[in-house]
Amino acid sequence: MPERQIRLFGDPVLKTISDPIVVIDDRVRSLVQDLVDSVRLPGRAGVAASQIGVNLRAFSYNVDGEVGYMLNPTIVELSGEPEMVDEGCLSVPGLWYPTERFPFAKAVGTNLDGETIELSGTGIMAQALQHETDHLDGLLYLDRLTKENRRAAMKEVRESDWF
Repeated sequence: MPERQIRLFGDPVLKTISDPIVVIDDRVRSLVQDLVDSVRLPGRAGVAASQIGVNLRAFSYNVDGEVGYMLNPTIVELSGEPEMVDEGCLSVPGLWYPTERFPFAKAVGTNLDGETIELSGTGIMAQALQHETDHLDGLLYLDRLTKENRRAAMKEVRESDWF
C-alpha cells in the first residue's frame, strides 16, 4: 500500500490518547503495513498511527537503516541526563526546536504475532521512541518546549502556509 497522508497540527486526532490494540486482525495488519510504508520515505525516523488518522497504539520507525514497528508500546526505561536536542515533526512541517529528551530509552510492546518485543537505543532511536510514544499519548513535541520556544513555534505555525 502507498504511504498515508500525515495529519497536521490542529487535527484533533493528534491530541487524542490512542486506544490499546486488543485484537490483532486484518485491520491492524493493514495499519502496520501503512505505517511501515509511510516511514520509509526519506527524512522520516518514525510515524505514529495517530499521525495517519488512526487512534490505535502503534508506530513505525526508520533509524540507521532499520525499519520496524511496535504495537502497544510502553516506555519502560529512560536514563542519562536529559539534554536539549533539535527536534521536528511531520505533523508540524518545517519547524525545528530544541526539545528536552533523555539520551537512552527502552520501550516494550508486541509484534503482529502477539510476541513481546523490546526496542532500545541512544541518539535518534532514543529520541524516536520518546517522540512516537508521546504521539500515542496525545502529545506533540511542541508541548515539551520551553515557554519562550513554544511561543515562537506557535507564531511560526500560525504564519505557515499549511496551517
